[in-house]
Amino acid sequence: MQNFQRRERGEKRESNQMVFGIRAVIEAIDSGKEIESLFVQRGLSGSLFLELKTLLKEHGIGFQQVPIEKLNRITRKNHQGVIAVISPIIYQNIEDLLPAIYEKGETPFLLMLDGVTDVRNMGAIARTAECAGVHAIIVPRKGSAEINPDAIKTSAGALYKIPVCRQDSLGRTGRFLIDSGIQLVVSTEKTKESIYNVDYTVPTCVIMGAEDVGVSDELIRIADKLAKIPMFGEIESLNVSVSAGVVIYEAIRQRAKIG
Repeated sequence: MQNFQRRERGEKRESNQMVFGIRAVIEAIDSGKEIESLFVQRGLSGSLFLELKTLLKEHGIGFQQVPIEKLNRITRKNHQGVIAVISPIIYQNIEDLLPAIYEKGETPFLLMLDGVTDVRNMGAIARTAECAGVHAIIVPRKGSAEINPDAIKTSAGALYKIPVCRQDSLGRTGRFLIDSGIQLVVSTEKTKESIYNVDYTVPTCVIMGAEDVGVSDELIRIADKLAKIPMFGEIESLNVSVSAGVVIYEAIRQRAKIG
């Protein structure tokens, strides 16, 4: 199983970069840079800031309002009340990616992460997904782990290779996948069905949730299958990165039989 749009070896790899100042952030957005996070001083006003707010709304970019002391701790440069962190990866859109996977004659295998906010879990999951040939990882625009140097390092560089799709709404994305012939398989304890009783040889998106709250009710409602990892010990849950690995490799085991 081949991955779509992998980065070539030797391509320049970047770490997170910071951009300081309102005009500089505006120019970064206009030039197509991916904003990983944005910090804005509380109470900031003025015509230039209004221009930035309008641009942020147009591009669906959120920001955190913070006291000026936090900005000053980040940098001593003249930040003008605004600091942006530029992502080291280029996010993709699943609506554009999925047709190309089908056109290549491959059976889509996707992974959706709902509320996974720990960067090391994100990195570990990406590493497993890339090794297994998962076509793409789907995350929400808000409430997801930041792709930063820690995530990149934990992924062993996998986040440079596997496409990551950052979507505005996972619920809307889930419905798009269903309409595109993808079955949604939610990993959850809210079922008696085992992950080993699910057919992963068809186009599939596995959905993993945060360890504390799990997958959202909206995604559970629209899912084709709910499945859980059997537990036999006294501890009733696994780390989300370990759980993802278990489910992903059950899918690979099934697909290898028909490959």
